[in-house]
Amino acid sequence: MTPQNIVTPSADGLAATARAAKKGRGPAPVHLWNPPFCGDLDMRIARDGTWYYLGTPIGRFELVKLFSSILKREDGKYFLVTPVEKVGITVEDAPFVAVDFTVEGAGEAQILTFETHVGDHATAGPDHPIRVERDPETGEPSPYILIRDGLEALIDRKSFYRLVDIGAHHDGWFGLWSGGAFFAIIPSEDLEV
Repeated sequence: MTPQNIVTPSADGLAATARAAKKGRGPAPVHLWNPPFCGDLDMRIARDGTWYYLGTPIGRFELVKLFSSILKREDGKYFLVTPVEKVGITVEDAPFVAVDFTVEGAGEAQILTFETHVGDHATAGPDHPIRVERDPETGEPSPYILIRDGLEALIDRKSFYRLVDIGAHHDGWFGLWSGGAFFAIIPSEDLEV
């Protein structure tokens, strides 16, 4: 017999609480919220950034944007958090996808500002580093940028190709400058033909 005061988490309930708790634009202050863990929700973020609930894609962009604003990462796990509940979700790779970027300046003075599929922006630099993981079997690169509070965005393929076009060599590495920092992608010697 289940006690009456225990509530099974649901996407609708979480969305209602998140709307009530969220003030203004941008991400909610999830770093200030530490509610009890309420269990896992059958919600998944696919590698391409598509959000699924109960196996079905969430088709309402505003709902995806709301959920993304209450996303938190703790000890390598992902949660949707409100002031009163915390539920676990599955993230296949990174919770965001960087779908575009702008470039200001050039060389060491270059500034790269990325936009995610849910409208977040991050300027690459010491506080928002770029990193590249390589698949050990295929060698295929997977580039990421830190968006906020331990949450990264996978940089989409078209943007990565554009980044490679503006890359530079520095201290034996090919990589990118942004915000006064250099982000190594691959050893320069690996690019020599």
